[in-house]
Amino acid sequence: MTLFHSLQNQMFPKKKNIPTPEPQVLEVTPPPIFANARGHLHTVRDFLRFSVSRFNEAELYFGHGSDNAYDEAAYLILHTLHLPLDTLEPYLDAHLLPEEQDHLLDLIERRVVERIPVAYLTQHAIQGEFEFYVDDRVIVPRSFIYELLGEPLRPWIEYDELIHSALDLCTGSGTLAIQMAYHYPDAQIDAVDISLDALEVASINIDDYDLRERIHLVHTNLFEGLENKYDLIVSNPPYVDEESVAALPDEYWHEPELALGSGKDGLDATREIIKHAADYLNDDGVLLVEIGHNREVLERAYPTLDFVWLETSGGDGFVFLLTKEQLVAGLQQMNVLETES
Repeated sequence: MTLFHSLQNQMFPKKKNIPTPEPQVLEVTPPPIFANARGHLHTVRDFLRFSVSRFNEAELYFGHGSDNAYDEAAYLILHTLHLPLDTLEPYLDAHLLPEEQDHLLDLIERRVVERIPVAYLTQHAIQGEFEFYVDDRVIVPRSFIYELLGEPLRPWIEYDELIHSALDLCTGSGTLAIQMAYHYPDAQIDAVDISLDALEVASINIDDYDLRERIHLVHTNLFEGLENKYDLIVSNPPYVDEESVAALPDEYWHEPELALGSGKDGLDATREIIKHAADYLNDDGVLLVEIGHNREVLERAYPTLDFVWLETSGGDGFVFLLTKEQLVAGLQQMNVLETES
């Protein structure tokens, strides 16, 4: 750990020195309507209508920041034109310059033809009150865990200042680590990922929030090689089961497959986290893990663990909490039952 941290600036240089990849362009023939549209769309209103029509016509999947064609079109247009993301009405009848028209039409075309998530087209994602850089080296941030940091954890963490050390397993673009730094101002945070590509993206975001002195990037597989103990561990690991991975919409195949699937039932990574987390938690430490739609499978696999399921905007079956005490007691009881059987 110490050696890694001393090398961190060499492995993940400042943002200005990190080359960001150009989005891959697939050789796909676009529908003629895109060529016909050039020269006929002039205002923001024109592009909004055209985008919504094309998105609906193509039956795009919306799961990377919006859930409908209108919101996605409005966001893409406003962001591309460098306009406030919460202010559309005053600009609807504004005329676009020819180069703005061409650039925007290119992005709309790529969203439709290549099914690229809009966050990759804009290289921008929003999570709560925070904005982040993203590209196809990381999944688009969509964890529910950020909703639970701070006040929602008050029954287990009485004061935010009690968190002196925290761990973000499978950090990806670093979004949860950065938000932990905001909620827990006295915490030093380790942000772990098996993907060096992902850590390069996380480094960009950490620099954007000037948190290089508090968030330490660690290239490893889950807990492997870690030496610290933590007051809080959070993880949004891969959790999609084998059957669901095969049925994912086209948009998801632009994301790193390593960050999506986790074995036949989607719980391979989660099992490793449950198995080892207590060894890395301080006595009053708390573990927070997101597992997608796998609650029933997980509870059947660990009948002796007293999972606390936390309420999120998606429901109460996606994120569980366990204290170190609950982890140790539950796993000991499970070992006893297995020995007796």
